[in-house]
Amino acid sequence: MSSPPLPYHLLAKPTGAACNLDCEYCFFLSKDGLYPNQRTHMSDDVLETYIRQRLDSVDDPEINIAWQGGEPTLMGLDFFERSVDLVAKHQRPGQSVLHTIQTNGLLLDNEWCAFFQEHNFLVGLSVDGPQAMHDAYRVDKRGGGSFHLVMRAWEALRRNEVDFNVLCTVHAANVEHPLEVYRFFRDEMHAEFIQFIPIVERTTPELLPVANQGWGERPGGTSPIYLQRGALVTERSVGAEPFGRFLSAIFDEWVTRDVGKVFVQTFDVALGSWVGQHNLCIISPTCGRALALEHNGDVYSCDHFVEPGYLLGNIGKTHMMKLAASPAQLKFGQDKFDTLPRYCRDCEVLFACYGECPRNRFVSTPDGEPGLNYLCAGYQQFFKHIDPAMKAMAGLIRQGRFADEIMQPQAPAPTVG
Repeated sequence: MSSPPLPYHLLAKPTGAACNLDCEYCFFLSKDGLYPNQRTHMSDDVLETYIRQRLDSVDDPEINIAWQGGEPTLMGLDFFERSVDLVAKHQRPGQSVLHTIQTNGLLLDNEWCAFFQEHNFLVGLSVDGPQAMHDAYRVDKRGGGSFHLVMRAWEALRRNEVDFNVLCTVHAANVEHPLEVYRFFRDEMHAEFIQFIPIVERTTPELLPVANQGWGERPGGTSPIYLQRGALVTERSVGAEPFGRFLSAIFDEWVTRDVGKVFVQTFDVALGSWVGQHNLCIISPTCGRALALEHNGDVYSCDHFVEPGYLLGNIGKTHMMKLAASPAQLKFGQDKFDTLPRYCRDCEVLFACYGECPRNRFVSTPDGEPGLNYLCAGYQQFFKHIDPAMKAMAGLIRQGRFADEIMQPQAPAPTVG
């Protein structure tokens, strides 16, 4: 008897790399070079194929219909109204569906937000902190800042009581201001769910001068396609040690007052590691269960590996479940562990990291072995810094208590197992 299909996640990119912003660090903008002379808008046929296959592919109690870009709202509200109708058409009895969308927010208004609220969309809003930090790189096609437009979107989300989280990229312009960034999200935006994503723009010596200018269109031509090659990074990229200090500073404030009130993805998945769970692909021993769907139905191994060498096939010819379980994809996922350098395998915080995402493994270990994560030094510092608090919270959880008791000094100390 064959094994049941493994659950997987799929990010659909209905506009491909098309976007109404020109964020300097966004290497996804260059991916339009994969589909030259094509209109990068998902057709109704591909839309229905995606929804139908996503709903009949696995027996998960909850299926996530996830939209990303580029900027997915460029498809227009009627596209997403059709997607919801198609879910209703193909949804199986007892099957729960979660709709999610990641957006820069520029097009959001009351009509969009009323739709999100009606259909229980979870909206991820991209914000890089207070205005000066956000506008450093998140600019429009004329180089102007986008902060005020994003705040207008946030106000519409709040006004319509839409569930939202904040996705913040960490880069050279905000990494030295961790508490200012965190407090802005917590105290001014009233965000309860926050993701911090490090910007690491990998490049070669030949491409570095061009990459430092950004990845969007330029007069006289387009930028080169971003590929996972080279051992250099752009000037916008976050440094390893500064990133570790950024996370540690926010953690120190969070653990003393915000546990159970503000959910920071990095801290939540780290706590999972301390109790023996791996709840995010980048810190799991293997990966390969998070794929990307392009506007034309092409499926790639991962959203960070949308490039020719990682094209698995097209859902118009092969069911996405077969693509997710293909030998090429299984190898992609297993390689995350199999290619770990000895330096990582011997590391005391391996259980919390497992080398993080393969996209960042492009430097060498102290003894010269290739495949070390560019952010390794920062992650080592961070995981060692949070170890005492994580052990205490893990002890509370194992006793059937709540992790937020760590904020109550008068509470009996948990037994650390």
